[in-house]
Amino acid sequence: MPFHRFEHLKVHHLNPHLSTGEGPVIEGAYMYFRIVTKKAGTGSALHYHPNELMAFPLAGKINAVVGRERRIVNPGTFVHMPPYARHGFTACEDGDLTYLYIKDRTWTLIGAHEQEALPEKARSATEVARDFAAGKYPGEKKDAAKSQAILDGLGRCYYPMIDAIDAPPASGHHEQWVEGTNLSFGFMESPENHVEHVTHAPHEFFFYVISGVMDAEVAGEKKPVVAGDVVQIPRGAAYSLAITRHARYAGVKSTLAVEAHVDKNGAADNWRG
Repeated sequence: MPFHRFEHLKVHHLNPHLSTGEGPVIEGAYMYFRIVTKKAGTGSALHYHPNELMAFPLAGKINAVVGRERRIVNPGTFVHMPPYARHGFTACEDGDLTYLYIKDRTWTLIGAHEQEALPEKARSATEVARDFAAGKYPGEKKDAAKSQAILDGLGRCYYPMIDAIDAPPASGHHEQWVEGTNLSFGFMESPENHVEHVTHAPHEFFFYVISGVMDAEVAGEKKPVVAGDVVQIPRGAAYSLAITRHARYAGVKSTLAVEAHVDKNGAADNWRG
């Protein structure tokens, strides 16, 4: 199904030993596309994972750490966490936090504390929840010398895309993209009457409508989409977008690297249980 709304999906708390973040999961062929919420003042321990993570705040502010760099991140700034990068997000005290959260499927949605080695195989969410409920720590034994977390040499990981989510509209169609190892993040604005038509999507593509209205068609299925809608476009599918009211949206595409890895090795699939 190419059209989704997060509020219609089950909410998961997948890393209770590491984070207060909760949210639904849409599973694509090459990525997990989520929205995550954290209550004001709560967040995550510093941790890492071998898959790439991309985040884009929609409401609230993030007290963010990536590598050794800490910043307060407002809605409209994209945060990139390369594979193995140490990171942690805490919601600032002045409000709850909501952000888009996307990981590639070379690993699951379960991370490791910054002072732990990665397990040979990622644990499932069911295993983690069972151990946590029983009072047993679900991760590996703490030993900083065995950690594979990367703290240095990550480069610039914070990318301002727009001054504010509700800023005045752009005068024309506008796109900004950041390409990582396995995923590419884009922030887009399109004026009324802008039309995009693709006969064969070169990559898997998800986008989330922040504001505006558009008529979307994916593989022959049509729907008017509005703020809060998610559109999922499989690799190879035909799709079209026709903007009927100025639209602002954020999206993520798979890259050749992750497609080659998953096509050869299969996608991580044990995050549920």
